Amino acid sequence: MILIVVKFPVRAEYADQWPEITREFTEATRAEPGNKFFEWSRSLEDPTEYVLVEGFDDDAAEAHVTSDHFRKATSSEGEMFKALAATPKIISRPIDADGWEEMGEMQVS
Repeated sequence: MILIVVKFPVRAEYADQWPEITREFTEATRAEPGNKFFEWSRSLEDPTEYVLVEGFDDDAAEAHVTSDHFRKATSSEGEMFKALAATPKIISRPIDADGWEEMGEMQVS
């Protein structure tokens, strides 16, 4: 699986609108073959930062970054791009997993 985590620094005036700004991109990505998860969170420390956690089958990440909706989302003319305060930071790594697993150190029965 390819695990990707991206931190998006959003301009303060767009921070509350970010879920709507990214809705079309999010829905299209979640519908892609090979997408395991695509989950947004808002930072508790910085309300202008959103964190995206993505999981793809090993061979599906390439199709994602070459898709029309990805190109539209990352275009300098797009709404997402214009709402950014700075370049997003990313970690993208292949990992030996197939999705989320239960946490062994904290089991709730």
